[in-house]
Amino acid sequence: MAEIDEGLIAGETIVLRTHKHWFAPVADSGVAVLMLLGVAVLAWLEPSQPTGIFTFVWRIVDLAQLGLFLGAIGWIVYNIVAWRTAEYAVTTLRVRGHEGLVKKRSTDSLLSSISDVMSRSGVIGRMLGFGNIKILTASGDAGYDNFTSMKGPDAFKKAVIEQKAAAQGLASAGAAQAPAAPAPAPAPVAAASVHPPSSKDAMATLTELAKLRDAGAITDAEYEAKKTELLTRI
Repeated sequence: MAEIDEGLIAGETIVLRTHKHWFAPVADSGVAVLMLLGVAVLAWLEPSQPTGIFTFVWRIVDLAQLGLFLGAIGWIVYNIVAWRTAEYAVTTLRVRGHEGLVKKRSTDSLLSSISDVMSRSGVIGRMLGFGNIKILTASGDAGYDNFTSMKGPDAFKKAVIEQKAAAQGLASAGAAQAPAAPAPAPAPVAAASVHPPSSKDAMATLTELAKLRDAGAITDAEYEAKKTELLTRI
């Protein structure tokens, strides 16, 4: 199982997986090629039969040639192995990268923290279909991932943007569908307090009722009924 797959969490799936282009070891082995050219030049300049002090000098040169040759071959082999083991992926949650051989480098960038994705391809890259991807996070240039000589950089960039947009859409939909908090119940209206009449008020009312009875406005029975009602409420 690839190391990209080993770090997946529950519910996370890979949307796009890619690797370094075959041109990557060629581009990374420029210094090694110059070292081999230096070995060839020294071999061409070396005399067939050095004499005197030059014998010792060319022995030193021969050792330097051997060191340059072995170093260049080792560098090229390292670049080839690193090219074969490098892998990049876009998942439903993150952008992941794994590269390096002796000094491994594994990177993870959450889609929610990515602020921009930049792709760059030179003339040869556009012809052969490879380029560099630079992923900027919320911290800007202080925290970014740079993937070089990647196959299909435009498709990788598109996948990152699509997954980020999809994640933001799901978050917005979840917020919109969340049930609204119930409105607080209206405070109960306190019932109006009905205070019984005081004795003074009752006597004043009885006096008025007595005047109405004496004037013939109400009967004796009505007066007695009102009187009993008032006395009961006191």
